[in-house]
Amino acid sequence: MSQLELKLPTSDYKALIFDLDGTLVDSMPVHFKAWCKALKDQGHGDVFPEDVFYAMGGRPTRDIVEVINGEQGLHLDPDEVGSAKKRHFLKYLDSVELIPEVAAIAESHRGKVPMAVASGGSREVVEKTLQKLGISDWFDEVVSCTEVKKGKPAPDIFLETAKRLGVEPGDCIVFEDARSGIIAAREAGMEVVVIPTHLHLD
Repeated sequence: MSQLELKLPTSDYKALIFDLDGTLVDSMPVHFKAWCKALKDQGHGDVFPEDVFYAMGGRPTRDIVEVINGEQGLHLDPDEVGSAKKRHFLKYLDSVELIPEVAAIAESHRGKVPMAVASGGSREVVEKTLQKLGISDWFDEVVSCTEVKKGKPAPDIFLETAKRLGVEPGDCIVFEDARSGIIAAREAGMEVVVIPTHLHLD
């Protein structure tokens, strides 16, 4: 990823919330590889083009499998595919790296304002990713898609994160790369710093 120029909004804020994959960590290519492996395990390795994968970034695994089933006329088991995808991703975890410009913002605010990670991934994968990169103790809260009723683009995860941080939604700034996450954060009434990716659509 090329060097990013990121600036925090000048408005007052009381908390920072970071999406994980594609925002705080450069993990999306690894997730795509894991998806391909998981679907290949099911005999359907060619049903998830890369552009579709990026367009669905931030959404929970179950939602993605349901979309694939609908578009391809398949009957893949979301839990089975999700378990395989998680297993493959964790095998490749060593190749995941921080996105330096976003990590620098998080590190500079560490201990100064409440901060959280709000991710469409499972809690196990999110926590193992943070642990692997040595940044678990930067954040006051971690909220995963399995802890809310509706995943992104619904605002639930960001509203729950603000609640756990003890901060009003309007006082939070969210860092997000995916369309679904940007929509979710704005629906929650939060200001968004958009992290561009090579396939990002405004």
